[in-house]
Amino acid sequence: MIPGPRNLITDVPGLLVGSAQDSALKSGSTVLLGETPLTASVHVMGGAPGTRETDLLAPDKSVAKIDALVLSGGSSFGLDACSGVVDGLRAQGRGFALGPAIIPLVPGAILFDLLNGGDKSWQSNPYRALGRAAFDAVSEEFELGSHGAGTGALTAMLKGGLGSASFVLESGVTVGALVAANPMGSVTTPGARHFWAAPFEVDGEFGGLGPDPASGLGRHLDSRKMQAMRDLAAAGDLPTERGNTTIAIVATDADLTKAQCLRVATAAHDGIGRATVPAHSPGDGDLVFAASTGSRPLAQPEAELGHIGHVAALCLSRAIARAVFHATPEEKDLLPCWRPG
Repeated sequence: MIPGPRNLITDVPGLLVGSAQDSALKSGSTVLLGETPLTASVHVMGGAPGTRETDLLAPDKSVAKIDALVLSGGSSFGLDACSGVVDGLRAQGRGFALGPAIIPLVPGAILFDLLNGGDKSWQSNPYRALGRAAFDAVSEEFELGSHGAGTGALTAMLKGGLGSASFVLESGVTVGALVAANPMGSVTTPGARHFWAAPFEVDGEFGGLGPDPASGLGRHLDSRKMQAMRDLAAAGDLPTERGNTTIAIVATDADLTKAQCLRVATAAHDGIGRATVPAHSPGDGDLVFAASTGSRPLAQPEAELGHIGHVAALCLSRAIARAVFHATPEEKDLLPCWRPG
Protein backbone atom coordinates (compact mmCIF):
# COMPACT_ATOMS: atom_id res chain seq x y z
CA MET A 1 0.00 0.00 0.00
CA ILE A 2 1.08 3.57 -0.67
CA PRO A 3 -0.12 7.01 0.46
CA GLY A 4 -2.86 8.57 -1.64
CA PRO A 5 -2.04 11.40 -4.05
CA ARG A 6 -2.48 14.12 -1.40
CA ASN A 7 -1.52 12.05 1.65
CA LEU A 8 -4.63 13.53 3.27
CA ILE A 9 -7.91 12.12 4.51
CA THR A 10 -9.51 13.68 1.44
CA ASP A 11 -7.86 10.99 -0.66
CA VAL A 12 -10.97 9.05 0.41
CA PRO A 13 -13.33 9.89 -2.47
CA GLY A 14 -16.30 11.97 -1.40
CA LEU A 15 -14.68 13.67 1.59
CA LEU A 16 -13.91 17.36 2.03
CA VAL A 17 -12.17 19.19 4.89
CA GLY A 18 -12.33 22.85 5.88
CA SER A 19 -10.57 24.80 8.62
CA ALA A 20 -10.85 28.25 10.15
CA GLN A 21 -8.73 29.86 12.83
CA ASP A 22 -8.12 33.11 14.70
CA SER A 23 -4.45 33.90 15.29
CA ALA A 24 -5.16 36.24 18.23
CA LEU A 25 -7.40 33.64 19.83
CA LYS A 26 -4.81 30.92 19.10
CA SER A 27 -7.62 28.52 18.33
CA GLY A 28 -9.76 27.24 15.51
CA SER A 29 -12.08 24.58 14.16
CA THR A 30 -12.01 21.91 11.45
CA VAL A 31 -14.88 20.10 9.73
CA LEU A 32 -14.95 16.86 7.76
CA LEU A 33 -17.85 16.87 5.33
CA GLY A 34 -19.18 14.03 3.22
CA GLU A 35 -20.52 14.82 -0.23
CA THR A 36 -23.25 12.39 0.83
CA PRO A 37 -24.19 11.33 4.40
CA LEU A 38 -21.66 9.17 6.26
CA THR A 39 -21.95 6.03 8.34
CA ALA A 40 -19.95 6.69 11.50
CA SER A 41 -19.16 5.63 15.04
CA VAL A 42 -16.79 6.70 17.80
CA HIS A 43 -14.59 5.24 20.51
CA VAL A 44 -13.32 7.21 23.52
CA MET A 45 -10.25 6.06 25.47
CA GLY A 46 -9.27 9.26 27.28
CA GLY A 47 -10.54 10.08 30.73
CA ALA A 48 -11.63 13.67 30.02
CA PRO A 49 -13.53 13.89 26.71
CA GLY A 50 -15.62 16.79 25.46
CA THR A 51 -18.20 15.81 22.86
CA ARG A 52 -21.47 16.61 21.14
CA GLU A 53 -24.03 14.12 19.75
CA THR A 54 -21.72 11.13 20.07
CA ASP A 55 -24.36 8.89 21.69
CA LEU A 56 -26.23 8.65 18.40
CA LEU A 57 -23.15 6.99 16.84
CA ALA A 58 -23.54 3.85 18.95
CA PRO A 59 -24.46 0.84 16.79
CA ASP A 60 -27.74 0.30 18.69
CA LYS A 61 -29.00 3.84 18.08
CA SER A 62 -31.50 4.43 15.29
CA VAL A 63 -29.66 7.18 13.41
CA ALA A 64 -28.08 5.52 10.38
CA LYS A 65 -25.95 8.32 8.95
CA ILE A 66 -24.55 11.75 9.84
CA ASP A 67 -23.70 14.77 7.70
CA ALA A 68 -20.37 16.01 9.07
CA LEU A 69 -17.87 15.68 11.91
CA VAL A 70 -16.20 18.55 13.76
CA LEU A 71 -12.89 18.82 15.61
CA SER A 72 -12.39 22.09 17.48
CA GLY A 73 -10.31 23.95 19.99
CA GLY A 74 -11.96 25.94 22.74
CA SER A 75 -12.84 23.27 25.29
CA SER A 76 -16.60 23.29 25.95
CA PHE A 77 -16.96 26.61 24.12
CA GLY A 78 -15.64 24.92 20.99
CA LEU A 79 -18.59 22.53 20.83
CA ASP A 80 -20.52 25.46 19.39
CA ALA A 81 -18.47 25.09 16.19
CA CYS A 82 -20.85 22.22 15.42
CA SER A 83 -23.71 24.76 15.44
CA GLY A 84 -21.96 26.78 12.74
CA VAL A 85 -21.64 23.66 10.60
CA VAL A 86 -25.31 22.86 11.22
CA ASP A 87 -26.16 26.37 10.00
CA GLY A 88 -24.18 25.81 6.80
CA LEU A 89 -25.78 22.43 6.13
CA ARG A 90 -29.27 23.80 6.78
CA ALA A 91 -28.63 26.62 4.31
CA GLN A 92 -27.89 23.93 1.71
CA GLY A 93 -30.98 21.93 2.62
CA ARG A 94 -28.90 19.03 3.92
CA GLY A 95 -29.80 16.89 6.90
CA PHE A 96 -32.12 14.21 8.23
CA ALA A 97 -35.59 14.77 6.79
CA LEU A 98 -38.52 14.40 9.18
CA GLY A 99 -41.53 15.63 7.30
CA PRO A 100 -40.85 19.27 6.40
CA ALA A 101 -38.08 19.50 9.01
CA ILE A 102 -34.43 19.18 7.94
CA ILE A 103 -32.09 18.30 10.80
CA PRO A 104 -28.34 18.28 10.08
CA LEU A 105 -26.53 15.76 12.29
CA VAL A 106 -23.05 16.92 13.25
CA PRO A 107 -21.22 15.15 16.08
CA GLY A 108 -18.05 16.81 17.32
CA ALA A 109 -15.22 16.74 19.82
CA ILE A 110 -13.05 19.42 21.39
CA LEU A 111 -9.58 19.88 22.80
CA PHE A 112 -8.42 22.19 25.58
CA ASP A 113 -6.43 25.23 24.35
CA LEU A 114 -7.64 27.92 26.77
CA LEU A 115 -4.22 28.37 28.41
CA ASN A 116 -1.97 28.60 25.37
CA GLY A 117 -1.14 32.31 25.31
CA GLY A 118 -4.04 33.38 23.08
CA ASP A 119 -6.57 36.12 23.84
CA LYS A 120 -9.57 34.40 25.40
CA SER A 121 -11.34 37.57 26.58
CA TRP A 122 -14.22 37.31 24.09
CA GLN A 123 -17.64 38.64 25.04
CA SER A 124 -19.57 36.26 22.80
CA ASN A 125 -18.54 32.72 21.90
CA PRO A 126 -16.50 32.85 18.64
CA TYR A 127 -16.70 29.16 17.80
CA ARG A 128 -20.04 29.14 16.00
CA ALA A 129 -18.59 31.59 13.47
CA LEU A 130 -15.38 29.55 13.22
CA GLY A 131 -17.41 26.42 12.54
CA ARG A 132 -19.37 28.15 9.79
CA ALA A 133 -16.17 29.57 8.27
CA ALA A 134 -14.61 26.10 8.30
CA PHE A 135 -17.72 24.70 6.59
CA ASP A 136 -17.58 27.40 3.92
CA ALA A 137 -13.89 26.57 3.28
CA VAL A 138 -14.25 22.83 2.63
CA SER A 139 -12.02 21.45 -0.11
CA GLU A 140 -10.01 18.41 -1.08
CA GLU A 141 -6.88 20.42 -0.18
CA PHE A 142 -6.21 21.82 3.30
CA GLU A 143 -3.28 22.99 5.41
CA LEU A 144 -1.60 21.01 8.16
CA GLY A 145 0.12 22.22 11.32
CA SER A 146 -1.07 25.45 12.95
CA HIS A 147 -4.47 25.54 11.28
CA GLY A 148 -8.04 24.78 12.23
CA ALA A 149 -8.51 22.73 15.35
CA GLY A 150 -4.73 22.39 15.64
CA THR A 151 -4.03 26.14 15.76
CA GLY A 152 -3.47 26.31 19.50
CA ALA A 153 -2.60 22.70 20.19
CA LEU A 154 0.37 21.81 22.39
CA THR A 155 2.17 18.55 23.11
CA ALA A 156 4.33 17.95 26.18
CA MET A 157 7.44 19.47 24.57
CA LEU A 158 6.46 21.11 21.27
CA LYS A 159 3.57 22.84 19.52
CA GLY A 160 0.94 20.43 18.32
CA GLY A 161 -1.25 20.91 15.30
CA LEU A 162 -3.58 19.53 12.66
CA GLY A 163 -2.35 16.42 10.85
CA SER A 164 -3.50 14.04 8.18
CA ALA A 165 -2.26 11.00 6.24
CA SER A 166 -3.63 8.30 3.95
CA PHE A 167 -3.00 4.88 2.47
CA VAL A 168 -4.45 3.18 -0.60
CA LEU A 169 -4.65 -0.58 -0.12
CA GLU A 170 -3.87 -3.18 -2.76
CA SER A 171 -7.62 -3.84 -2.96
CA GLY A 172 -8.21 -0.23 -3.96
CA VAL A 173 -9.76 0.73 -0.62
CA THR A 174 -8.56 4.10 0.69
CA VAL A 175 -8.09 4.83 4.40
CA GLY A 176 -7.20 8.23 5.85
CA ALA A 177 -6.80 10.00 9.17
CA LEU A 178 -7.35 13.56 10.38
CA VAL A 179 -6.16 14.60 13.85
CA ALA A 180 -5.84 17.59 16.15
CA ALA A 181 -2.88 16.65 18.35
CA ASN A 182 -2.91 18.27 21.79
CA PRO A 183 -1.80 15.43 24.09
CA MET A 184 -0.49 15.46 27.63
CA GLY A 185 2.29 13.23 26.35
CA SER A 186 5.14 13.87 23.97
CA VAL A 187 5.20 12.97 20.29
CA THR A 188 9.00 12.99 20.28
CA THR A 189 11.60 11.06 22.26
CA PRO A 190 13.89 12.90 24.73
CA GLY A 191 15.70 15.65 22.84
CA ALA A 192 12.54 16.45 20.83
CA ARG A 193 13.98 15.43 17.44
CA HIS A 194 12.95 11.83 16.80
CA PHE A 195 9.24 11.06 16.53
CA TRP A 196 7.77 8.10 18.36
CA ALA A 197 5.92 7.42 15.10
CA ALA A 198 9.17 7.22 13.09
CA PRO A 199 8.92 3.46 12.36
CA PHE A 200 5.74 4.15 10.39
CA GLU A 201 7.00 7.16 8.40
CA VAL A 202 6.72 7.03 4.60
CA ASP A 203 9.03 8.94 2.24
CA GLY A 204 10.33 11.39 4.86
CA GLU A 205 6.87 12.87 5.43
CA PHE A 206 7.85 14.21 8.87
CA GLY A 207 11.56 14.85 8.58
CA GLY A 208 13.01 11.45 7.76
CA LEU A 209 15.29 11.21 10.82
CA GLY A 210 14.21 7.66 11.55
CA PRO A 211 13.70 6.05 14.96
CA ASP A 212 15.65 7.17 18.01
CA PRO A 213 18.65 4.78 18.38
CA ALA A 214 18.52 5.08 22.18
CA SER A 215 17.00 2.39 24.36
CA GLY A 216 15.17 2.48 27.68
CA LEU A 217 12.90 5.27 26.45
CA GLY A 218 9.67 6.33 28.13
CA ARG A 219 10.88 6.26 31.73
CA HIS A 220 11.07 10.06 32.08
CA LEU A 221 8.01 12.13 31.25
CA ASP A 222 9.21 15.72 31.02
CA SER A 223 6.66 18.37 30.06
CA ARG A 224 7.38 21.95 29.05
CA LYS A 225 3.64 22.27 28.48
CA MET A 226 2.63 21.76 32.10
CA GLN A 227 5.20 24.22 33.37
CA ALA A 228 4.31 26.85 30.75
CA MET A 229 0.60 26.60 31.57
CA ARG A 230 1.30 26.87 35.29
CA ASP A 231 3.44 29.93 34.68
CA LEU A 232 0.76 31.51 32.51
CA ALA A 233 -1.91 30.92 35.14
CA ALA A 234 0.41 31.96 37.96
CA ALA A 235 -0.88 29.00 39.97
CA GLY A 236 1.50 26.24 40.89
CA ASP A 237 -1.34 23.86 41.74
CA LEU A 238 -3.14 24.29 38.41
CA PRO A 239 -4.39 20.82 37.32
CA THR A 240 -2.82 21.05 33.86
CA GLU A 241 -2.89 17.28 33.52
CA ARG A 242 -6.58 17.74 32.61
CA GLY A 243 -5.96 20.23 29.80
CA ASN A 244 -5.12 17.82 26.99
CA THR A 245 -6.57 15.69 24.20
CA THR A 246 -5.90 14.01 20.88
CA ILE A 247 -9.08 14.02 18.80
CA ALA A 248 -9.16 12.29 15.45
CA ILE A 249 -11.22 11.00 12.54
CA VAL A 250 -10.33 7.95 10.48
CA ALA A 251 -12.28 7.39 7.30
CA THR A 252 -12.56 4.95 4.42
CA ASP A 253 -14.53 4.37 1.23
CA ALA A 254 -15.05 0.74 2.25
CA ASP A 255 -18.73 0.02 2.84
CA LEU A 256 -18.95 -0.42 6.62
CA THR A 257 -21.81 -0.65 9.10
CA LYS A 258 -21.91 1.43 12.29
CA ALA A 259 -20.70 -1.59 14.26
CA GLN A 260 -17.79 -2.05 11.86
CA CYS A 261 -16.96 1.66 12.10
CA LEU A 262 -16.83 1.26 15.89
CA ARG A 263 -14.34 -1.58 15.49
CA VAL A 264 -12.18 0.54 13.17
CA ALA A 265 -12.29 3.48 15.60
CA THR A 266 -11.22 1.18 18.43
CA ALA A 267 -8.31 -0.26 16.44
CA ALA A 268 -7.22 3.22 15.32
CA HIS A 269 -6.50 4.20 18.93
CA ASP A 270 -3.36 2.07 18.59
CA GLY A 271 -2.12 4.87 16.35
CA ILE A 272 -2.34 7.35 19.22
CA GLY A 273 -0.48 4.99 21.55
CA ARG A 274 2.31 4.45 19.03
CA ALA A 275 2.78 8.16 18.33
CA THR A 276 2.28 9.69 21.80
CA VAL A 277 3.87 8.76 25.14
CA PRO A 278 1.94 8.50 27.37
CA ALA A 279 -1.49 8.26 25.74
CA HIS A 280 -5.06 7.70 26.95
CA SER A 281 -4.37 9.25 30.34
CA PRO A 282 -7.08 10.25 32.85
CA GLY A 283 -6.56 13.89 31.80
CA ASP A 284 -6.63 13.31 28.04
CA GLY A 285 -9.89 13.28 26.11
CA ASP A 286 -8.52 10.90 23.47
CA LEU A 287 -11.26 10.08 20.98
CA VAL A 288 -11.44 8.63 17.47
CA PHE A 289 -14.38 8.90 15.09
CA ALA A 290 -14.54 6.41 12.22
CA ALA A 291 -16.52 7.23 9.09
CA SER A 292 -17.41 5.36 5.91
CA THR A 293 -18.61 6.82 2.62
CA GLY A 294 -19.81 3.34 1.70
CA SER A 295 -18.84 3.63 -1.95
CA ARG A 296 -16.69 0.48 -2.17
CA PRO A 297 -18.28 -2.86 -1.22
CA LEU A 298 -15.98 -5.39 0.40
CA ALA A 299 -15.65 -8.88 -1.03
CA GLN A 300 -14.83 -10.39 2.38
CA PRO A 301 -16.04 -7.87 4.98
CA GLU A 302 -14.92 -9.70 8.13
CA ALA A 303 -11.50 -10.59 6.73
CA GLU A 304 -10.87 -7.09 5.39
CA LEU A 305 -12.18 -5.23 8.45
CA GLY A 306 -9.18 -6.11 10.61
CA HIS A 307 -6.78 -4.88 7.95
CA ILE A 308 -8.67 -1.60 7.57
CA GLY A 309 -8.41 -1.03 11.33
CA HIS A 310 -4.68 -1.72 11.23
CA VAL A 311 -4.20 0.72 8.35
CA ALA A 312 -6.28 3.34 10.15
CA ALA A 313 -3.91 3.09 13.12
CA LEU A 314 -0.88 3.51 10.84
CA CYS A 315 -2.43 6.57 9.21
CA LEU A 316 -3.26 8.08 12.60
CA SER A 317 0.31 7.66 13.92
CA ARG A 318 1.67 9.33 10.81
CA ALA A 319 -0.93 12.11 10.99
CA ILE A 320 0.03 12.93 14.60
CA ALA A 321 3.70 13.29 13.67
CA ARG A 322 2.82 15.34 10.59
CA ALA A 323 0.71 17.67 12.76
CA VAL A 324 3.76 18.55 14.87
CA PHE A 325 6.17 18.55 11.94
CA HIS A 326 4.08 21.18 10.10
CA ALA A 327 3.41 23.46 13.10
CA THR A 328 4.65 27.02 12.62
CA PRO A 329 5.71 29.63 15.20
CA GLU A 330 3.46 32.55 16.12
CA GLU A 331 3.69 35.45 18.57
CA LYS A 332 3.16 34.57 22.24
CA ASP A 333 3.64 30.86 21.69
CA LEU A 334 4.26 28.93 24.89
CA LEU A 335 6.29 26.17 23.23
CA PRO A 336 8.71 25.89 20.33
CA CYS A 337 7.98 24.17 17.02
CA TRP A 338 9.76 21.07 15.75
CA ARG A 339 10.84 23.29 12.85
CA PRO A 340 11.77 26.60 14.47
CA GLY A 341 11.18 28.82 11.46
